[in-house]
Amino acid sequence: MQTCLILDDYQNAALGLADWARLSDRVAVSTIIDHIADRDALVSRIEQAEILVIMRERTPFPADLLARLPRLKLLVTSGMRNLAIDVAAARARGITVCGTESSPTPPTELTWALILGLARHLPFENRNLREGGPWQSTVGTDLAGATLGVLGLGKIGTRVAAIGRTFGMRVIAWSPNLDDARAAAAGVERAEAKEALLDASDVVTIHLVLGDRTRGLLGEAELHRMRPSAILVNTSRAPIVDQAALVRALEEGWIAGAGLDVFETEPLPADSPFRHLPNVLALPHVGYVTLNNYRTFFTQAVEDIEAWLAGAPIRLLS
Repeated sequence: MQTCLILDDYQNAALGLADWARLSDRVAVSTIIDHIADRDALVSRIEQAEILVIMRERTPFPADLLARLPRLKLLVTSGMRNLAIDVAAARARGITVCGTESSPTPPTELTWALILGLARHLPFENRNLREGGPWQSTVGTDLAGATLGVLGLGKIGTRVAAIGRTFGMRVIAWSPNLDDARAAAAGVERAEAKEALLDASDVVTIHLVLGDRTRGLLGEAELHRMRPSAILVNTSRAPIVDQAALVRALEEGWIAGAGLDVFETEPLPADSPFRHLPNVLALPHVGYVTLNNYRTFFTQAVEDIEAWLAGAPIRLLS
């Protein structure tokens, strides 16, 4: 009997959203619902497992951690891309790494929840209503007629752009590889440069993959280019924006606000400014956390394990 552990199952949802009983004669499956940040404590909890199922980048698996897990043979991640896994190091140690499908719809919807929440001051007004505060104390921002700047026009960015058009927004987009034809196919204007997009946008939303060209893409200079009335939304990856510069931009009013679902350290430390800044609408990285997406993740994790046990692994990460 092999041991499978599901890590970082924060909602304690994994076992109820897939037919794990299909594995019961070969694999003993259990979950860990708390996040284990300490490396030694993590190794102590998982070192006896041959199979690990992980949720995106909640727990990274660099080479030095993999080296401390000699029993590990299969690592399954939600999604088909996980930069927090050293796949080459895993392969060198004979560890198979598989993924699952992931829908672009949930993060698209959450992006608009953040945009609308900021534009209409929803957290502030809701708090006043619940606590008996002033009845109406803010003036919302109109989206119709405003400019939406989309950084990254992939699966999610294209969907976000389409919704912006339905709100009557002018939509412009930029990414390092975006050309006129692809922008036209998505029904948006291509900005000549990221600086042009930042200059023109009332809402800037990030939908780029984190890599060498996008890490720190928005720093002090770029945030200063944004309008003081503009909002920035990041449901992609935190390091695309210089975090110290973003805190300054919010504290000093370079921009009006930020909607954030991703952070450099997760869970977010208790003393993080993003927990307390009044012009931040922050969520605990729930962009992909929906019932259908979780069903896909865990159902396909079961399939990945079955295929691996049969000697024909599927959905291999490269």
